[in-house]
Amino acid sequence: MTPLGGVVRFVLLGAAWGSSFLMMKLAVQGLSPGQVVLGRLVLGALALNLLLLATRRRWPRQRRLWLHLAVTAGVGCVLPFLLFAWAAERIPSGLSSVLNSATPLATAAVTAVALRQEKITPRKTIGILTGAFGILVVLSPWRFYTADAVDLWGQLACLMAVLCFGVVFSYTKKYVSPYAADSIGIPAVQMVAASLMMLVLAPFLAGGEISLTAPVVIGMLLLGIVGTGLAYVWNFRIIAEWGATAASTVAYITPLVGVALGAVVLGEEISWNQIVGAAIVIGGIVLAQSGPRPVEAAADEVPEGDMEEAT
Repeated sequence: MTPLGGVVRFVLLGAAWGSSFLMMKLAVQGLSPGQVVLGRLVLGALALNLLLLATRRRWPRQRRLWLHLAVTAGVGCVLPFLLFAWAAERIPSGLSSVLNSATPLATAAVTAVALRQEKITPRKTIGILTGAFGILVVLSPWRFYTADAVDLWGQLACLMAVLCFGVVFSYTKKYVSPYAADSIGIPAVQMVAASLMMLVLAPFLAGGEISLTAPVVIGMLLLGIVGTGLAYVWNFRIIAEWGATAASTVAYITPLVGVALGAVVLGEEISWNQIVGAAIVIGGIVLAQSGPRPVEAAADEVPEGDMEEAT
């Protein structure tokens, strides 16, 4: 694909994930958080596999790749989706999208520290610390004990989900991208694995009454088919083409979309600290990623047996 194709995918991904916070907010009006996650994963898996059939493609066959996709399914789908859905019952959708903007900072930190794919430079360190200060401004600790305080646990749940995304962006680049497998087949397998995991957890996490109103159904369909299905095709392509840290900057777009939709559709108020905090976070991201681009360490080699299966 041309570079323009990558930019288009990037914008579509930002719009899809930015609107996902509104869709979750709508969905939890008639479903429990566990039911929302189960529904979006099953819908996403169905959409991706139907697309796979329509384009006459197939699942990747490499055994080790399937193990890596099981990790990304649990860490990058099931756990963060549960955290965000749980938070959707407690905090505004726009605030969730603002907190999600810290994903590139989490990705940069994980890539540099845990996976040692990028060198930790003074500029990157200052950028990460600046972004951390921006998150603190968004959390507004001076309001914790006031009547208008926003639920702290809901905000912390979002940050835990962001950390999961940081891990999975880096993990995907290091362990999944080297296989150069089909960009639809990979997320199709990932969503099937995540759906199976959630089905196992469903008796414990997906109970409660169900109320399928029009907003709930629309929210679930868009969340599952677009935000969990098509979006992951775009995401895998961008990670493979641009790298983990650059791909994670899709979080520049998500808060703009999320805050705007929350305000227009749900009438959510936007506080000054959310705007200022988001600006500081984005400034930290820009600082952390500016300067000479670090050279990523070589990713794991694809096992010889897996290469034979792929041919």
